[in-house]
Amino acid sequence: MDVKSYKEMLDNNKGVLLDVRTPEEFSEGHIPGAINIDYNAENFKSEIEKLDKSKQYNVYCRSGRRSAAAMEMMEQSGFNKVINLEGGILGWQEAGYEVKK
Repeated sequence: MDVKSYKEMLDNNKGVLLDVRTPEEFSEGHIPGAINIDYNAENFKSEIEKLDKSKQYNVYCRSGRRSAAAMEMMEQSGFNKVINLEGGILGWQEAGYEVKK
């Protein structure tokens, strides 16, 4: 989903915001309200299995690559509503939207 549409969706409180970058990247700045589950961590799959599959998840990473892979893995695990931020947090910042540290 493009940055503008993603922002509008978040403004309307749709879904859970999931940052799949490393904890270090997350602490350097993240979209307000995001929870962090590192896609590259060994326990990523077991961590997402703990989530409520009936909810919508809005995933993002730095550029969109890891979040696209995370979205695919989540869909294969039975999540029906997973939306990826095209361009990741880089695109988000480029659009001038808020990042929390």
